Amino acid sequence: MPATDFQEASSSSSSFGFMSRRRDQIHSMESTHEATELDAFQKQVADLFQDLATANSDELLSISWIRKLLDTFLCCQEEFRLIVIKNKTLLNKPPLDKYVADFFERSVKALDVCNAIRDGIEQIRQWQKQLEIVLCALDNQRSIGEGQFRRAKKALVDLALGMLDEKDSTLAQRNRSFGRNNAQKEQKSFAHFRSLSWSVSRTWSASKQLQAISSNLVAPKANEISSTNGLNVAVYTMNYVLLFVMWALVAAIPCQDRGLQTHFNVTRQFYWAVPILSLHERILEESKKRDRRNACGLLKEIHEIEKCARGMNEVADSIHFPLTEEKEREVKLRVQEVGMVYEAIKCGLDPLELQVREVFHRIVRSRTEGLDSVVRANPHG
Repeated sequence: MPATDFQEASSSSSSFGFMSRRRDQIHSMESTHEATELDAFQKQVADLFQDLATANSDELLSISWIRKLLDTFLCCQEEFRLIVIKNKTLLNKPPLDKYVADFFERSVKALDVCNAIRDGIEQIRQWQKQLEIVLCALDNQRSIGEGQFRRAKKALVDLALGMLDEKDSTLAQRNRSFGRNNAQKEQKSFAHFRSLSWSVSRTWSASKQLQAISSNLVAPKANEISSTNGLNVAVYTMNYVLLFVMWALVAAIPCQDRGLQTHFNVTRQFYWAVPILSLHERILEESKKRDRRNACGLLKEIHEIEKCARGMNEVADSIHFPLTEEKEREVKLRVQEVGMVYEAIKCGLDPLELQVREVFHRIVRSRTEGLDSVVRANPHG
């Protein structure tokens, strides 16, 4: 959605997005100060996601964009943590106590998503190793021999099988010239490796986990907002930040039983709703593109791996030795494309994994501090 629409939505919304102005008028100076702080939190969330929403089609879902998304989450999480600390005496009072308890429960579910995403990053790293084999075999060679090309082709076959989505068999069929039995053996072997590599259980489902995080996530009622001085709006806001970030990670990174069916039922009257809903819609549209429907992840670099591997395979199918000068130039051009994708992944994966790890630990710390605040606020509970 254009930035002008976002600004109009922001300017037309009242304090906390949809709260009535009368509540501000009857509150004391202290309550007004609290309202200003909480309102600033929502505006900060909105600004951060609006910045993410300005990404063009080439930037969206790239490693750099995902890292920016995780930075946004960490920033929101820290601001929310400070709000919780400042208002810990109210955390165990209804109706806020249930909002806080539900948020901490969703946080636990998000930890499993983080673990699955780290597994997915490791899976991409395995594909990176196959690209490296291709480069070692074909790059910087004065002339390309048949043995070198066979080595590169085998790496491409392993790569295609490794990127095979569970619901799609077309990649395996593409390499039938290398022997159907061998391809099936490789696929079975990789599937076995993948099933043993997950840090989540074999029956765990990213799709179901996202549904659990989004379950019963409803906007607070006006009387509840009034009775909590708007604190439950801050909790609701952080719930949605958590949900969207986990959903976007699952959309981008390979993980067990991916699915993007999660619904985002949030009113656009919240400051941050417009950019988040805009991003949600753009990512869904990306997933519906013909060449992305059966992808194991929407990460831009995964798409680049698929494209350069497909290009190399097309060249390989038309090669006869000894190579003509024209065909050798074509091969070297394709190898350059492989090299560019390889470097992008090599430079981006480690920092991305560190950020996912930091998100995991930050969620744990925030939950521990929050629960401790509840206990301290109610020592006899």
